[in-house]
Amino acid sequence: MWLFIAFLAVPLIEITLFVQIGGAIGLGWTLVTVVLTAILGTFLVRNQGALAMSQLRASFSELQDPTEPLVHGAMILFSGALLLTPGFFTDAVGFLLLVPAFRTSVFHAVRKRVNVQTFSTGPHPGAGRPGTGPRRGNGGNGDIIDGEYSEVPTDADRIRKPSGWTDH
Repeated sequence: MWLFIAFLAVPLIEITLFVQIGGAIGLGWTLVTVVLTAILGTFLVRNQGALAMSQLRASFSELQDPTEPLVHGAMILFSGALLLTPGFFTDAVGFLLLVPAFRTSVFHAVRKRVNVQTFSTGPHPGAGRPGTGPRRGNGGNGDIIDGEYSEVPTDADRIRKPSGWTDH
């Protein structure tokens, strides 16, 4: 329902702002402003995106939770789409999403509503201790796991007759 309201409200807001601002500064300056905000937004999205990627790489290399850099990257991507969309309302929201403090506050507000059960980057508990994992065939030094198996025929295998293609 919220998505329907957004798809209905945003174009109405944009049209109203275009008419109001176009009437105040003129059509030419309105179009120049829209094009300049798209160019400026592209430059800012590129810089903020590079910064978010470096933070994401750092979180991976330090084995930290990459959730916040990923969310910042997604918000920067979304702001880029908003800034390339012609309009004053979408530009305002897009520029807001480029402010790191605003992105952080949005992240914390969303994080309160989302419950993450667990996150682990290290070895599993008990890994490497004797008697805690599967029994290994070569003294526990390799990647071979001992086991036995036998095929159990199903009822469908017992009833199955040869197809007409194999009869001669």
